[in-house]
Amino acid sequence: QVQLVESGGGLVQPGGSLRLSCAVSGFTLGYYAIGWFRQAPGKAREGIACIGGSDGNTYYDDSVKVRFTISRDNAKNTVYLQMNSLKPEDTALYYCALDPTRTIATTDEDEYRYWGQGTQVTVSS
Repeated sequence: QVQLVESGGGLVQPGGSLRLSCAVSGFTLGYYAIGWFRQAPGKAREGIACIGGSDGNTYYDDSVKVRFTISRDNAKNTVYLQMNSLKPEDTALYYCALDPTRTIATTDEDEYRYWGQGTQVTVSS
């Protein structure tokens, strides 16, 4: 059974940093793409970053470009999202997702079958 477990969320002041982890079990991450998504209260879920499996290409939404970095450690079957210069508008529930048929990165949530439960990130002074 494929499971994704996010961790690393928490409360941070504006300008601070967090590193989210997405640990995958029941599936070898290897050549498959992973996406990071977030959903703020009252808003739709949005794709913010993704990393390809076969090519390692990355993509970022404009709202997080330069500030966030997605990376993967296939040996640990884990994907990370380093978040720097956090802003109050980054407050959201953050999810990772994968699909066992997808190797090319995309932030289209309809392309992902398996999702984690999410980790809360709150940016506030």
